[in-house]
Amino acid sequence: MASSARKGGLSFLISLLFLVVGAQAQDFETRAKQAFMVDAQTGTVLYSKDPDAPFPPASLAKLMTMEVVFDAIKSGRLSLDEEFYVSENAWRTGGAPSRTSTMFAELGSSIRLEDLIQGVIVQSANDGCIIIAEGMAGSEENFARLMTDRARAIGLQTSVFKNSTGLPAEGQFVTARELVKLAQHLWREYPEFYRYYSQTEFTWNEILQRNRNPLLAMNIGADGLKTGFTEESGYAIVGSVDRDGRRVFLALSGLESDNERAQEARRILDWGLRAFDSKQIYAAGEIVGEAKTYGGDRGGVPLRADGPVSILVPMVNRDRLIARIVYEGPVIAPVEEGAPIGALRVWIGDTMSQETPLYAAESVGVGKIHQRALDAVEELLVGWLR
Repeated sequence: MASSARKGGLSFLISLLFLVVGAQAQDFETRAKQAFMVDAQTGTVLYSKDPDAPFPPASLAKLMTMEVVFDAIKSGRLSLDEEFYVSENAWRTGGAPSRTSTMFAELGSSIRLEDLIQGVIVQSANDGCIIIAEGMAGSEENFARLMTDRARAIGLQTSVFKNSTGLPAEGQFVTARELVKLAQHLWREYPEFYRYYSQTEFTWNEILQRNRNPLLAMNIGADGLKTGFTEESGYAIVGSVDRDGRRVFLALSGLESDNERAQEARRILDWGLRAFDSKQIYAAGEIVGEAKTYGGDRGGVPLRADGPVSILVPMVNRDRLIARIVYEGPVIAPVEEGAPIGALRVWIGDTMSQETPLYAAESVGVGKIHQRALDAVEELLVGWLR
């Protein structure tokens, strides 16, 4: 069954209904105020609850701090052996006098970057964050601007960072959806550094401290990432589990205790890994649909994805999966094979679970003058309806 409609500007939708899957929103409930979970391989959204509501990040901001550091190392601007000076501000604001999470860096000392990274990731060290921020950007304020700029560069469109630690600051916020996107980015782009998130303990200045991520001790395949807490938004966590050939990423916020956070995170991760089947909806090279052309030697251009299209579907309460081809159009000829045209968006119930880019499967040339004239007349007659 297919239909087409206008969706703002020059965007067309073609709906394709598959009698396969059901709405996941009714299959699971969580006590978290915000939640977002995705499958890493297919990009399927497995669970979504108010994922775009902003909340203070607390120590989850340190994920963005590390992204800035990892990017600098990967680009050659920093090395793991470089040493960073411990200022009085870093020592007093994030070190032992602060009574916050710290790696107990000594005032006036110098610390290797690799040790600072482990201190931040394993011990959630606020002094480690500030030492890095001052060493890289001169001040936390400057470094926070780098964090927000990098957030935009990797596709985080709303999150704002005001410091490197996540300590309370006006105007600093993140969302569950963007935290999951950040976690996926860290895993995909920095595999040589991502391993630090599974490190269970770290000794610095002869002080042994253990990783605060409760998932790492549960024997469920967890290998990251971070916990956070603020009085305003409660207990939060960003986690990743790799089990039986599947990896999922999760962000939760708004929980009432560290125990509830641990229990809810494990419960939803176990559910996400057990309650879905993989379903291939298009094979590699298979035509997904067609986009209307304007001024071409034919009326449409066939579309395909760059490989097979698979999605995870719930094993219970199956109903219908809805997929829509979305593109700006009509597409003006000529069109080259392989040109990006639009996307296939897939909904499970009310949640958009997946988006796959679509490309022209064949070239379309410029039509003869009478064909172009007919397209112009058609556009005049029906274009105003869209």
